[in-house]
Amino acid sequence: MKAVIQRVAKASVTIEGEIVASINNGLLILLGIVDEDTQEDIIWLSNKVTNLRVFGDENDVMNRSIIDVNGNAIVVSQFTLHASTKKGNRPSYIKAAKPEVAIPLYKSFVNQLEKDLNKIVQTGQFGADMKVELLNDGPITIIIDTKNRE
Repeated sequence: MKAVIQRVAKASVTIEGEIVASINNGLLILLGIVDEDTQEDIIWLSNKVTNLRVFGDENDVMNRSIIDVNGNAIVVSQFTLHASTKKGNRPSYIKAAKPEVAIPLYKSFVNQLEKDLNKIVQTGQFGADMKVELLNDGPITIIIDTKNRE
């Protein structure tokens, strides 16, 4: 699993002109899934996301997690995170999991994140043409790959 995590002052997802998700002060998480991903990856990534200290404390030092600031989250499926650009100029998405594998893992990640945050997590719609708007706060953008746990 790959995740691009952005600290946002606000973010929203619009599908066919309708806002389906909207938050203030939290994290926008773009999530890419491959066939090899497991429940272990889901648990590890959710724990990492919920405990990342990327929010400012009283001294404006990044010492607080999304849990500490009672922040919100939106998770958006993003198969393009697994694009291969090694050959030519047209990205290949062969590594990205097909919907029959990716959808259950995506839903499981959202459920795990809700459990770890103890609140509802908003989402986009898997496979939809989504318009994602965000005001990146910082900017803070972090990339995490569960296959490369550094």
